[in-house]
Amino acid sequence: MKKENMDKKFQLAAHEAQARLLEAAALEGKEAMARYGTGASGLTEEQAEASRDRYGANKVTREKKKSVAARLVEAFVNPFTVILFVLAGVSTVTDIILPLRSGNMDDFNPVTVCIILTLLLISGVLRFVQETRSGDAAAKLLELITTTCTVIRDGGKKKEIPLQDVTVGDLVWLSTGDMVPADLRILDAKDLFVSQASLTGESAPQEKVPYKVDASGDKAVTELSNLAFMGTNVISGSATGLVLGIGDHTLFGSMASSMAQEAPETNFTKGVNSVSWVLIRFMMAMVPLVFFINGFTKGDWVSAFLFAISVAVGLTPEMLPMIV
Repeated sequence: MKKENMDKKFQLAAHEAQARLLEAAALEGKEAMARYGTGASGLTEEQAEASRDRYGANKVTREKKKSVAARLVEAFVNPFTVILFVLAGVSTVTDIILPLRSGNMDDFNPVTVCIILTLLLISGVLRFVQETRSGDAAAKLLELITTTCTVIRDGGKKKEIPLQDVTVGDLVWLSTGDMVPADLRILDAKDLFVSQASLTGESAPQEKVPYKVDASGDKAVTELSNLAFMGTNVISGSATGLVLGIGDHTLFGSMASSMAQEAPETNFTKGVNSVSWVLIRFMMAMVPLVFFINGFTKGDWVSAFLFAISVAVGLTPEMLPMIV
């Protein structure tokens, strides 16, 4: 239910972003500026601050960092380790608890349980520590990256500011090599070509013009030539654009937010899990078969059960989780 609500939220955000873009595309440049309360010299710092308080920072929702408890659970719980935990539990009953209750210390053998639990502990700790260290290293690298853009404020002055400080109503100056920081209505352009591959997959750059266009047809919003979108980049030329939407309220942001809920499994993880399920299927087939064959042929069901458990332990490479 929660996922369905989140999906509806993102669909609504995408619909609102497209409606806003279509409306701006059908307006003349001066009309669009008036609609967003912007003059030819850009916003003042006071206006920009008020807009930022209203619309928030120009940030796209990313996957939330998992808590320590969640990362610990993921480090110790996967199909492969579940097999070993089950085997350790059964071995605890057959090799430790039952011999202690019966007083038959000849059958007391905690070695198997100790080996399995030790390897599980080492593999889980290794995975938790390594993933924590790699996540911290990636976060530190991201902190070193500062992305800026050029805006026109305070009487027409060009000013370079951090990307996250761009706000609705700002006038943005674009030139060759710049990343488009938000959804823009192009107000003035000179030989402007923008690559929209990140949104549409089209490798050929699209020319952008400042003129009013008819947005009432069947054209996709990304095909409108007087709009530029967050996440695209300038191939050549220069332009001035009016910021229509920022962060999650952009076309790119609504798409990115819908994909930021849960990281997809890598091919490596899928491969390890597939091996685990192969082992589980082998056990489900072999262990009952060995158990019943030994039980019917020898008549000793307890020994048959212990032998079946030994087969299950033998089928499971205990070192694999630690190596992975």
